[in-house]
Amino acid sequence: MYDPLHDKSPGCGEKYPNSYWANTSGVAPENDGKLAQDIDVDVAIIGAGYTGMSCALHLAREHNIKAHVLEANQTSWGCSGRNAGFILKSSGRKSFSTMQKQWGEEVMRGIYQEMSAGVETVNQLIHEGIDCDPQSLGYIKVAHKANKLNELIELAKLQKKMFGYDVEILSKDELSQQYMDDKNAYGAIRYQDGFGLNPLKLAWGYQKLAREAGAKIYCSSPVIDWHKNGQVQQLITPQGIVKAKKVVIATNGYTPKNFNVLVSDRTLPVLSQIIVTEPLTEAQMAACNFLTSNVVMDTRALKYYYRKLPDNRILFGGRGAITGKGAEDPYYAKRLLSVLKSSFPALHSLNIAYAWSGWICMALDDLPHIFQNDTKDVFYSMGYCGAGVSFSVQAGKRLADKVAEKSVPHLPLYDRPLPKFPLAPLRRVGQWGYFHYGKIKDTWF
Repeated sequence: MYDPLHDKSPGCGEKYPNSYWANTSGVAPENDGKLAQDIDVDVAIIGAGYTGMSCALHLAREHNIKAHVLEANQTSWGCSGRNAGFILKSSGRKSFSTMQKQWGEEVMRGIYQEMSAGVETVNQLIHEGIDCDPQSLGYIKVAHKANKLNELIELAKLQKKMFGYDVEILSKDELSQQYMDDKNAYGAIRYQDGFGLNPLKLAWGYQKLAREAGAKIYCSSPVIDWHKNGQVQQLITPQGIVKAKKVVIATNGYTPKNFNVLVSDRTLPVLSQIIVTEPLTEAQMAACNFLTSNVVMDTRALKYYYRKLPDNRILFGGRGAITGKGAEDPYYAKRLLSVLKSSFPALHSLNIAYAWSGWICMALDDLPHIFQNDTKDVFYSMGYCGAGVSFSVQAGKRLADKVAEKSVPHLPLYDRPLPKFPLAPLRRVGQWGYFHYGKIKDTWF
């Protein structure tokens, strides 16, 4: 599998992975084909995922700038088409209480407002006619150990005080009787505003809207070389050169090795693994009391997450291999199935129907950043830390504002670059160490 820390290109025209989304979403919408000639443009966007398409859409709609998007493979071939489809008011891994301690009340609330705006933007675009199978509202955060329930209760109290959040506290019995009988859960808190959807259909919906607004989206057109000539950025693709006044890097966890000095050594791509099971029978659902279609995540350092899909399959996810070379090892999918069956013993005979993995993008400070170079002709948004399905759309909107030289909120998200990883060549060693630390922490603390 393509590994961003080792490979200089994600390929050219590669097919979608054999995922549940790719197999059940129908036919991809039209794009503008492969770039086959030299072009001069005002703005070039590299990457046709959520961020890139949101940036193109908002540039066209709000700033009358018709961007040209370059995608190495297929629209949303990367994480935008491989994720679990969780729409949440969050991004990154930094808690709001930590933000408050580090930057103060005003900044913390500003970041919360941006995360909330991400969900609002997604909902607004869906309401324009995107058919992406949204499910019932609700996000359940389960305590994987008894002592974690007290932490969740304190979190619920804090968020109610901070934001007036309507957070429901569920005992172990209430959770099992009203939502699902997860044997690994010791209670939970439940938010009213998260939900699940089909992430690939969502991405295709953004693609349609962006093209309708005047953006061009070229697939099978990887940027294989890049240099600046005077005041112009030159992007070399296999069959054409793009001369652009401004360039947006919207490749996140799929950014190739040594792609651009502006983003080098500032992220850690980490594999997330997802399985989707065979459909559950009515008897299996009754045995598990699986009443909910809410999205679910636990309190582990190495988190597991799941949801019941519209056709009664279970999507279950967690960490994958450390390197791309190990991504196809069936061990990681089988481990997820084993954990799923420990939560729901009645599913002992259940089999995996689909298994795939994808790169998420970790930031050293656990926070995404939307930034630019000193000459303000190269921009990026990266570091969603596995929680960017909704915020990436808001990030694309803010990228568009920056490209159009409009003001954006004065927040660490927008006015600071991604910090560089110390000893960057050893990032994977640090990741290996964190995985072992997380395993110990989740088991004993």
